Formats: sequence, structure tokens, C-alpha cells
Amino acid sequence: MKTDILGRKELEILIDAFYERVKADPKIGAMFAHVNWETHLPVMYSFWENTLFYTGGYTGNPVKTHQALDKRSPLKENHFKRWEQLFVSVVDDMFEGEKAELAKQRALSISTVMQIKLFENSKPKEL
Repeated sequence: MKTDILGRKELEILIDAFYERVKADPKIGAMFAHVNWETHLPVMYSFWENTLFYTGGYTGNPVKTHQALDKRSPLKENHFKRWEQLFVSVVDDMFEGEKAELAKQRALSISTVMQIKLFENSKPKEL
């Protein structure tokens, strides 16, 4: 029986499972080949803990981080869509409940905002 995401312990399980799928994914896995997982995973645990439980434990700037990543290896809409699919599928496979639903909603919102911020300068301006 699935439970809800109750705190950091469940988030660590979720995030670990998610990134295992990401690393193995033929569409976006290669984009994560450079990641130092020992430093990245704790940051993601704190990010998601703050996102779902408002702990204040995350102080990074994900837009700036992804802007730098985009310069190294251009990010496309299909990359974000695949990330969304993987995240939602991991949540659905492992958890159910209010926080699980909130995690999926927040993931989609974060992905949308990230795309807007990254791609806002790439569209031609109307006269």
C-alpha cells in the first residue's frame, strides 16, 4: 500500500528513484552525465522539502543554475516534458495522497516557470 510523502525521508526515497530513472532515460539521461550526485542530491532533497513543507532549507537559484546549463547544452521543451513525465510517474508509482499530488503540481509549475525564464529571450519580439 502506498503512503503519502510525509517528510524528508520519503522525499529522499522519491528523489533517489527519480534520478535513477533520469540517468537511465535515453531522452534526457545524457544531460545529467556531468552531475556530481554527492552534492546535487542533498540540494534536491532540501529543494523539495522546502517546496512541499516550507522548511526554508533551500536557498539556491534554480533559474540561474538552469541558465548556465542551457548555455552548455541547450535545453528544449521536449527535455522539460520528459522530466515532467518521469517525475510524475515516479510519484505515482511510489506515493499517494495530498503531498504526492502537491509534488506533481509543483513539478509541473516549476517546469513551466523554468521554461518561461529560459526561453523568454529566444522568441522574436513583436513590433
